[in-house]
Amino acid sequence: MADPVKLTFCVRKRQDLSSEEFYDYWLNSHGPLVQSFKDVLNTWKYTQLHRQNTALGEALATVRGGPEPYDGVAEMWWRNMAELEAAMSSDAGKKAGRILLEDEKKFIDLENSPVWLNVVHQIVNEDAKA
Repeated sequence: MADPVKLTFCVRKRQDLSSEEFYDYWLNSHGPLVQSFKDVLNTWKYTQLHRQNTALGEALATVRGGPEPYDGVAEMWWRNMAELEAAMSSDAGKKAGRILLEDEKKFIDLENSPVWLNVVHQIVNEDAKA
């Protein structure tokens, strides 16, 4: 069986939006839009990771000396590269991609939000225990 493929999108909000506006739009408008294209895009999983501003989070970042954190991360999963390629090469998949990109422009600082594809190698997965 081929390894799953995941798109990772480290998201920074547009500066003209408050955090509340950004997270609300991402979860309640963009999320359902992605869901509506689930079958067209052949995706089986989509997650949003919303940053939590806590003292513990700040301490973890400070001790590592890292850069300013992203506002969140979006993850979209495919069972294999062939399913992703089939979705992205279809007319319906291309149209869905254009619609999602136009929507992302409403709330994401695209120039400062990197995106890439990954092959997934699970090292720890307690969910797999029966």
